[in-house]
Amino acid sequence: MSFIDSYNPHLLDGVQHVHFIGCGGSGTYPLIQILHSRGLTISGSDVEETKITKAERTMGVTVYLEHDAAHLGDAQLVVYSAAIHDENPELKAARARGIPAVERSVMLGYVSRMYSHSVCVSGTHGKTTTTGMITTMLELAGKDPAAVIGGKLPLIDGYGKAGKGDDIVIEACEFAETFLKLTPYLSVVLNIDNDHLDYYGSIGELKFAFKRFALMTQFMIFANVDDKNTMDVMYTLDRRVRTFGIENDGDYQAVNVQEYKPGFFEFDLKEWSKITGHIRLSVPGRHNIYNALAMCAVCRFVGLTVEQCAEAALNFKGAGRRFEVYGECNGALVIDDYAHHPTELRATLNTAKEMGYKRLIAVHQPFTYSRTKMLFNDFVDVLKIPDITVLTPIMGSREPNDPTITSAKLAAQIPGSVLVDSLQAAADWVKQNAQPGDLVITLGCGDIYKASKMMVADNQ
Repeated sequence: MSFIDSYNPHLLDGVQHVHFIGCGGSGTYPLIQILHSRGLTISGSDVEETKITKAERTMGVTVYLEHDAAHLGDAQLVVYSAAIHDENPELKAARARGIPAVERSVMLGYVSRMYSHSVCVSGTHGKTTTTGMITTMLELAGKDPAAVIGGKLPLIDGYGKAGKGDDIVIEACEFAETFLKLTPYLSVVLNIDNDHLDYYGSIGELKFAFKRFALMTQFMIFANVDDKNTMDVMYTLDRRVRTFGIENDGDYQAVNVQEYKPGFFEFDLKEWSKITGHIRLSVPGRHNIYNALAMCAVCRFVGLTVEQCAEAALNFKGAGRRFEVYGECNGALVIDDYAHHPTELRATLNTAKEMGYKRLIAVHQPFTYSRTKMLFNDFVDVLKIPDITVLTPIMGSREPNDPTITSAKLAAQIPGSVLVDSLQAAADWVKQNAQPGDLVITLGCGDIYKASKMMVADNQ
């Protein structure tokens, strides 16, 4: 059943009690915060106690640490995370009782329509950072926005928030077309790259999905003029589009770009033909200039000043798992990053290289067999950038094991690489080999961050 077929504009009419299956996830937590702030009774279930479930209890949410049909109580609507299977006893009971049940991304679409101004940030790379930057901007400007972010934002100490203003900032993910469930008032398209092709089949189909997302935008689209795939889509639209970029003339352009310390950039903001202000970034990497430009474009459009944009850029220190400093191991700095696609890996590793450490040690956990196989040569090429690359086994996630593609095959093509059989083994190797002056960075969108924690555990 498609989203359009299943959309019910009256889904929330009269609903007083919503039950969340998988309430401990970072994706469900902001939705719980928002619905709870609107006076709904919220209950939920998950399999273990976490910081999120504890925070939900503090809010007044009833949280169960097991899945049982009895937990539904008098719920009138059930929301379940993507990790929940059809055989889950609560989901089965809801369907048997005729209680409407929707997947988390569908509910996010309904939430996006609760606010008069929804800003939906899309793109293969940079979504979390840009969503965090825009949220930081609006928060510091006193707009009190709601937010749903794919990483933890230190400023709000969470993955989102229930604001009292008219704005909501949403990370709009292209995976399995989930962003097509949103209704953006303003949308951002940062870039379109060859990811999730196991789902889409071709870059053409992926671009078509972004076109449909852009066409759903109610007022204005902000697009990266330097990204060819993005502009291929924009040129086909009969919609209002404003552009941002570095290399090409955009409505918002970074000029006089300078590296004010290794890996960190500043630039003058040119709006149309006039330089209007100066932006200095507190997060490293040239790629973050694009994210900052998107933030400036959106926030200038909604009436905020260049000075407010500059303040937000300076105060944005990053989101969780985005070049996040974990601590030290043997005097080496340990950083974790979510990068998992070759383009993201290249940007992150080049940033790390520019920071002037003696050696760069990358510990990478490949994610999904299909992506690793499809982009094999790109992974090999980019993983030659570090001085030493440590490879863990591929994390298959939603995919069945594919013995035709392994980390060993990657390692065989990367000179001097180290192959380990577990996260613990990766951490042990770093503990035995890292030296003062090294930069160690764990990379991947799975659970590789656990290795970082193991590395620094004895140095806390």
